[in-house]
Amino acid sequence: MTEPNNEPMVLREDRDGAAHLTLNRPGQFNALSDAMLGAIIERLDAIADDPAVRAVVIGGAGKAFCAGHDLKEMRANHTLDFQQALFRKCGKLMLKIQRLPQPVIARIHGIATAAGCQLVSMCDLAVAADVARFAVSGINVGLFCSTPAVGISRNMGRKQAFEMLVTGEFIDATEAQRRGLVNRVVPLEALDEAVDKLTAAICAKTPVAVRMGKELFYRQLETGIEAAYQMASETMACNMMTEDAAEGIDAFIGKRPPQWKGC
Repeated sequence: MTEPNNEPMVLREDRDGAAHLTLNRPGQFNALSDAMLGAIIERLDAIADDPAVRAVVIGGAGKAFCAGHDLKEMRANHTLDFQQALFRKCGKLMLKIQRLPQPVIARIHGIATAAGCQLVSMCDLAVAADVARFAVSGINVGLFCSTPAVGISRNMGRKQAFEMLVTGEFIDATEAQRRGLVNRVVPLEALDEAVDKLTAAICAKTPVAVRMGKELFYRQLETGIEAAYQMASETMACNMMTEDAAEGIDAFIGKRPPQWKGC
């Protein structure tokens, strides 16, 4: 899927075990048009079954990380069918990020607003430049950001999330970290180094344990504590039976680096 200038809407560069995806509509502040949503989903589908990819980084080209949905496109297609299909596709993308076997890191160098803030909230990890700003600002144009609320309210306290949703006000990167929306805040010039350090830490681990752990992490969050412990116990037992777990323990006992098989 391309822009009118034949540039891909989502760029992909693989290095050191990580797939770096760049939202590539800088002139539109990387707004999530119907085609852009489809392009990201297509990229993630290709990554999901790629054993060479151990982590995914999502960033944005130009001045913004992502300014949310493409409001011009939404107004030009003012039918209930179009709106319903668009938000279903957006929900599909957000769930796909959570269900992807590999951890997904948001690299935020500029503004992340509305569905762009939702995208940050649904990534497993987030690293922000100190100049980044965040808002769920739909309320300012008459839209309560209901779908972003799903991810935002699962990242921070209810009152903090609702304040953002009902006021549309921006918070800076330091406040976003304090509220739990991002993991790390660094100077803009150190952003790539910080992201690379985080991806390297993930890529150094056994992919089978990361994959099993990520799936369990989200599944247990949506259930009661008794069922969560049952699921977690089963996952731990299955993880213990893998070759990589045996190798990791043997390496620890033998005081040597592990040699992951990654199966």
